[in-house]
Amino acid sequence: MKKQIKILIADDHPVYRDGLRQMIGTDPALKILRETGNGAEVLPLARELKPDIAILDMDMPGVNGLDIARARKRERLPFEIIFLTMYREEDMFNEAMDLGAHGYVLKESAAADILQAIHTVAAGRHYVSPALTGLLVNRGARAAEHRREPSALETLTPAELRILKLIASDQTSKEIADALGLSPRTVENHRTNISAKLGLQGSHSLLKYAFENKPRL
Repeated sequence: MKKQIKILIADDHPVYRDGLRQMIGTDPALKILRETGNGAEVLPLARELKPDIAILDMDMPGVNGLDIARARKRERLPFEIIFLTMYREEDMFNEAMDLGAHGYVLKESAAADILQAIHTVAAGRHYVSPALTGLLVNRGARAAEHRREPSALETLTPAELRILKLIASDQTSKEIADALGLSPRTVENHRTNISAKLGLQGSHSLLKYAFENKPRL
């Protein structure tokens, strides 16, 4: 017999939790280790029982699903998360995905979705309720666009990068000019061009940017 998928359930609504238990109980490949209505109990239970998957209500009072996901990420606990949620908002979905959730299931469609969600997540893939696939498509499109867009620093020429690096070392335009064999006026022109490319205004903002990005120069 294949190894059972071990599950921890956290939802503060007893009736809903009972329904989940009944649905999951129809699949012999799944084993519910424990269920709780208190989000604060999830991490101690996870450390003790070592579930494969935690099914979490996103909106529990006190310690909610997102709080648990943040703590799991900090502690690098080895269980996957499926969120149960009423939220269709894109920002909430993106926050859940950013915190490492592999499943995002609408409560209203959990009866139809939850078993497939568990098996999909247990196989190392993401599952999102079909009604929310548009959010997943939008997230993928933004990620692809972000990969295509060059960073601001990548728009600078090699000469401009050298000057920005010297600015990050707190050198004046005259000191930079002497170091590079340029006139101070040429350095000032470079500073103006760099600021324009980076969307900065004023010499102070350029100096601040150079200091903040010094490790990348």
